[in-house]
Amino acid sequence: MQRLGTGIGWRPEIAEAVERMPGIDWVEAVAENVCPGHIPESLRRLRDRGVTVVPHGVSLGLGGAERPDEDRLTALAERAEALAAPLVTEHIAFVRAGGLLTASPRLEAGHLLPVPRTRDALDVLCENIRIAQAALPVPLAVENIAALFSWPGEEMTEGQFLYELVDRTGVRLLIDVANLHTNHVNRGEDPAKALDELPVEAIAYVHVAGGFERDGVWHDSHAHAVPPAVLDILADLASRVRPPGVLLERDENFPEPAELERELASIRETVEKAKAPNADDKPSGVRDGGAPQDTTGTEAARQRLALTQAALLSALVAGTPAPEGFDRTRLAVQARALASKRADVVAKVAPELPEILAAAYRPEFLAYAQGHPMTDGYRHDALAFAEHLLLHGRLEGADVQRELSDWWLERSGPAPLSRRPAARLARATRRVLLRR
Repeated sequence: MQRLGTGIGWRPEIAEAVERMPGIDWVEAVAENVCPGHIPESLRRLRDRGVTVVPHGVSLGLGGAERPDEDRLTALAERAEALAAPLVTEHIAFVRAGGLLTASPRLEAGHLLPVPRTRDALDVLCENIRIAQAALPVPLAVENIAALFSWPGEEMTEGQFLYELVDRTGVRLLIDVANLHTNHVNRGEDPAKALDELPVEAIAYVHVAGGFERDGVWHDSHAHAVPPAVLDILADLASRVRPPGVLLERDENFPEPAELERELASIRETVEKAKAPNADDKPSGVRDGGAPQDTTGTEAARQRLALTQAALLSALVAGTPAPEGFDRTRLAVQARALASKRADVVAKVAPELPEILAAAYRPEFLAYAQGHPMTDGYRHDALAFAEHLLLHGRLEGADVQRELSDWWLERSGPAPLSRRPAARLARATRRVLLRR
């Protein structure tokens, strides 16, 4: 297994600082934010001087009931090749539900949601991972995620679930120690027990990140300093096996570069003090292809998983009743978190909207989200929100109405917006009438 060293999550906001940081052996870039034909110059410079770049996917939904989307797999493979990456990573999560398997509208979570640790979910996940492995030009590693709630009727612990997943598929693991801490606070799961049970020799690398606690719930924000409790779990892991790589994640609320460098130094020190045996000196115990999988009954498992995931996601984003057995309080916390993240991301992909709406943006969007679940990506979501306001909203002032209308028209049609006022009015009228 390739030794990566110490790295940091590459983000455009800190690109220049990352290039200047001493001791950065590798970086991880969100795969969906990298265009193979237009790789950011910062990533090119890092790669040219020998810094490894690993694409980290967030939208495959390998834990979902449907098979992985071929176009998404192709896009991930293209990014791996464009970046000359030694591996690619994704998450053990579902991000969408509904559709053909349930004969219901497809819903998007806009976030990573936990899969139930059941035999059905494991069967489906194993088959999905095999499909992904066959489509990718480099090895795949999958990450354990953080969760605010638990599924009722789970049949395995996290460590048992991951052990069997590795045994059946040969997939590598990206272990996020911050997520182990999150699940300790939110679900009462012992990180040490998870480390006891999972195959540490299958670890490709490790994530470390910060978060915050509010009302007894830990939020994996990636916007705060790494707490001592997360470093303690890293130390426990590093005492068992020397991780091939460790990476600091920070997605927003970026501090000064010096603070990030101090966090990286603390991570290095934690791993070095643990004095674990070198994983390269031990038999891996992980097969490249995994054991042959009996797919008999997987279709039935997909159907059952599809129904449960659609019911859960509908409760989280469309306001339907919570499925039986779930903690309704925790689901309400998750629903609010999803809506808040959705508002934040839409503001990033369409920054003109909060500029046009000013202080009204966030309350208007959160009110909109309660009755309008996301059914496509965030850019489509921004357009749908603006259209809703133009048709049904109570906008303050003619200037706001005009600016929002111009913004929507410029982005919603396939053709450039005409500069002639009569043509603009005709187009706007036509589109509104069509939607009514």
